Amino acid sequence: MDPHHPVRTGEWVVVSHAHADHTARHSAVILTEPTRRLMRSRISGNRTERVLEFGEPLLHSDLTPSPTQTPFRLSLHPAGHVLGSAMARLEVDGDSLLYTGDFKLREGRSSERCEPVEARTLIMETTYGRPRYVFPPTEEVLASVVQFCKASLDAGTTPVLIAYSLGKGQEILASLLTANLPIQLHASSARMTEIYADLGYQFPRWRPLDPQTARGHIIITPTARPLLSAQPSIGPLRIASLSGWALDRRWPTTDENQQRFALSDHADFQDLVRFVKQVRPQRVFTLHGFAADFARYLRRQGMEAFALSEDDQLELSL
Repeated sequence: MDPHHPVRTGEWVVVSHAHADHTARHSAVILTEPTRRLMRSRISGNRTERVLEFGEPLLHSDLTPSPTQTPFRLSLHPAGHVLGSAMARLEVDGDSLLYTGDFKLREGRSSERCEPVEARTLIMETTYGRPRYVFPPTEEVLASVVQFCKASLDAGTTPVLIAYSLGKGQEILASLLTANLPIQLHASSARMTEIYADLGYQFPRWRPLDPQTARGHIIITPTARPLLSAQPSIGPLRIASLSGWALDRRWPTTDENQQRFALSDHADFQDLVRFVKQVRPQRVFTLHGFAADFARYLRRQGMEAFALSEDDQLELSL
């Protein structure tokens, strides 16, 4: 599930979503239709694709089984991270495992709503696995972003919103649907947005990013560096970064005056705790971010929990 290196041996790979750190040039993949579309736009080449609807069961006999392969049942469930993102639930010999990939419980405008399912073993992403990472309500953050854009344009400056081209860029764009403001998108954001639109998502009108005509537009881009070199033609810029790491004042930005908005497509600490309660696992393995910290928190709650991506320092109760 989500191996970082290409798997070309004929084995099947589950791809949870189309972000670059969860994909590679695999030979055979199991994924959702939106992830298939988004992944094809980012990774060229031929591969065998098995597309599953959310909740659709896939049995070992549906693939090309070996005579010694243990029977299993696999299903994908909405993870709420980006469009098409999926958790994978595996059943083998009466046991069950849920692999989350990246996920969030908060409802967004650019992805399906997360649907936790019960499993005995849980492998979960814990990017924001410390108690201090609690995000403000999404609607409040998006309203502040829209106000930032309006105030910037009224002041004669060009607002630049730095956001991932897949997921967060569309979340911001959807929040501008009724604002009636001019918008330009970086090429990578535009490519992802066109796929979202083909799959039924609605956005305001936008144009491809052109530094020669960008003055007076809201610019949504994964990086501001090319714009800084073109600043004479664009005019003064007001740059804002959108990330859950905006809660951390040590998080590096382009300049010290850069605006920060705590908008994330990952679960915050409270959502991580709620998610574990909904899955009701007997044991938990944590991945990414503060994996060891969150595993330690779960152990203190009486759960069996271990970090996979960090070294654990186990506690001894005396």
